Amino acid sequence: MPPIVAIIAAGAMGSAVAARLTAAGITVLTNLDGRSDTTRRRAHDAGMQDVPFTDLAARSALFLSILPPSDAHALAQTYVDARKTLSPAPDSAIYVDCNAVSPHTAKGIAALFSGSGVPFVDAGIIGGPPRDAYNPTFYAAAEEQDIAALDAFEALGGHGLVVKTLRGNGAGVGDASALKNSYAGIAKGLTGLFTTMILSAHASSPATATALLHELNHSQPALLQRATRSLPDMLPKAYRFVGEMREISAFVHDMGGEGMSNVHEGMASVYERIAKSVRENGEDKQVLEAFVEDAKKVLEDEAARK
Repeated sequence: MPPIVAIIAAGAMGSAVAARLTAAGITVLTNLDGRSDTTRRRAHDAGMQDVPFTDLAARSALFLSILPPSDAHALAQTYVDARKTLSPAPDSAIYVDCNAVSPHTAKGIAALFSGSGVPFVDAGIIGGPPRDAYNPTFYAAAEEQDIAALDAFEALGGHGLVVKTLRGNGAGVGDASALKNSYAGIAKGLTGLFTTMILSAHASSPATATALLHELNHSQPALLQRATRSLPDMLPKAYRFVGEMREISAFVHDMGGEGMSNVHEGMASVYERIAKSVRENGEDKQVLEAFVEDAKKVLEDEAARK
């Protein structure tokens, strides 16, 4: 029988993952206490079943935590506390933290499960929410004693997800999070760098920003093309990237990069500024949107000439 899966929360990523699983015949549970009508509709459309939180702990074979990194530790603690109320506690339960947290945070969350009888899997999602023929990749790792739990999570690859595991060669809890941090530090760091320099160029003068656009088109067209894709995608998500950049900064610091960790702490400040501008429909948002529209026209004209 396919396992029952619980997913918290029914955000853009969580609901899209749930939709993949329910389409493959998996029962997906969630808890919508205090959630908005928009979230409730999203969960309904994904085929998720709203149940009390204790039911998630009692009934699910796999519990997937997919939410902002700042909430990851608290959710794990809530789950552990809910399990303590169950008598007797069900045997089948695996907790999978799929959040963009640092390895240090992942290990701290894993420590909550020590002695609980619930195996812990450290996972990181690389890519956006599943849609149409596209799937992100779940990378996962676990300690040696929890390899069976890692196998069970990997088996979701047969139910609509793409799961790759890190095994051997010293892999364990924290390593999937390290991979996610490393990848996101490059991908989202580059978007933050685009943002910083476009806004700085425009602050000097609109003419400077226009010249920057044309020079990128001339000498770095691939970067300009990436900016036209990544900036619009980033704007509504900027608030979520703030905590992620701080987790990446902590990761770099913990890996011995004391001075280098300032890079992503600075990116957290960039995304804080953009999130504020998005909320207020401020100048930064408008400058970035205008730059993207102008860049698309320049790229289209260039392609037409060829």
